[in-house]
Amino acid sequence: MAKAIKKKNQWARFLAIAIGAAIFAAFTPSIAHAVETGTLESLSKSTGELKLSVNTSWVLITGFLVFFMQCGFAMLEAGLVRQTAVVNTLTENFIDAGVTLLAWWSTGFAIAFGTTSNGFWGLDGFFLNNAFTLSNSGTFEYAMGAGGSTAPVSTLSLFFFQFAFSATASTITTGAMAERTDFRGDLIYAFIMGAVMYPVVVHWVWNNGGWLNKLSFHDFAGSAVVHTVGGWTSLIGAYLLGPRPNRVWGQIPPAHNLGYATIGTMILWFGWYGFNCGSTLSLSNPGLVSLIAVNTTLAASTGAIAAFLYIYFRFRQWHLFCGLNGSLAGLVGVTAGCAYIMPWAAALIGLVAGVLVLLVVDIIEWFEIDDPVGAFAVHGACGMLGVIAVGLLGHPALTINKKAGLFLGGGFDLLGVQLAGEVAIIIFVVIFSFVMFGVINSMGLLRVNPEADLIGIDVYEHGASAWPDVYPIDDLQFVGEADDDADIED
Repeated sequence: MAKAIKKKNQWARFLAIAIGAAIFAAFTPSIAHAVETGTLESLSKSTGELKLSVNTSWVLITGFLVFFMQCGFAMLEAGLVRQTAVVNTLTENFIDAGVTLLAWWSTGFAIAFGTTSNGFWGLDGFFLNNAFTLSNSGTFEYAMGAGGSTAPVSTLSLFFFQFAFSATASTITTGAMAERTDFRGDLIYAFIMGAVMYPVVVHWVWNNGGWLNKLSFHDFAGSAVVHTVGGWTSLIGAYLLGPRPNRVWGQIPPAHNLGYATIGTMILWFGWYGFNCGSTLSLSNPGLVSLIAVNTTLAASTGAIAAFLYIYFRFRQWHLFCGLNGSLAGLVGVTAGCAYIMPWAAALIGLVAGVLVLLVVDIIEWFEIDDPVGAFAVHGACGMLGVIAVGLLGHPALTINKKAGLFLGGGFDLLGVQLAGEVAIIIFVVIFSFVMFGVINSMGLLRVNPEADLIGIDVYEHGASAWPDVYPIDDLQFVGEADDDADIED
């Protein structure tokens, strides 16, 4: 009897275990699936948020570097102009950033990156009206990219980064037009450039629906969009303004402070890493970012070396000014192709740009166009060089359409698009600049009052001097008044 009960209990335990195992077997897949699904969703969400955070940090930090280039331009130009125009140059460079921001916020960003209209300009995003939304539940949501951009960052991040580029274009122009531009005229053209002219070219090239973008025109970080635009605008402005007072052709006025110019150039070189590397708008491909950094550095270095050697063999002297512009020429030249070429090609571009910039300075001088800082030679000429260089040296593994440049056996396909796009941009900029500066000139706001030529634009426009112990305001104003009295007596 006892054995029967014990055996019965064993069967009961076995049955209970079997039932439990069956239940576990039935529900385990569902539980496991639920746990697995929840984990994957959480992991995917966390990964997406991490990528957005990294990309946003990258774009903002590099945007800060590009904005810091405003300081570099200010120091460079202040060092290269004469001491009677230092305050004016610093003031223009400073306020251009503020004016351009308002222009970019109101219309510039929308024209550049809004939903395209036949590939020529954007139609939405004015005043950032589509950068964020407020849902019915009260949730504040930030929009991503823009109508014409799939950038993996918020609209606001993209807006800030591209604003810094826009400010650069107008600042290039101030250098060529230094020492004799009416300050009111500077404010007007800086706003127009940031609101209309520059954004139109951006739309053509960097908007997903832009007509040059669809043709696979290659300009990674702006040799055409920023530097060709700024360079040609500056040339037209300098031509219409006429030369500075007491200008002797064939004898370029010496830079008043090469220390300032050197500091400015080094700041620009540093900021250029934000300019070129930041144009990836993402850190998803760290190898590409590193290639861009190396190419940028090589071009700047070989550009400086080429300029130094060229000027030495020509005059048997090592001119610092030429070396500084040589490095900037290399940076401008590599900007279009920094993501599409191999390092040896970047070094070659720098070598060519370092010599080209000095040759173009001579040409501009021969045409008797007064460009105090060599803005067109650096940005206009070398910007065009950079665009063409992609068509010659583009590597098929790196270009957008996987086509090689002419020198790498790719034929004229890539080069043809580069040349056509560059010509179209130049024609648009030249016509727009003539109209813009012509209207400003007709208003009497382009060239500063002739009295400024007598006492200096710093005193006339700003009532200040960067060197009051060397260039005292009171004495200069007294001299000006004395000359006026003498003219009256005569």
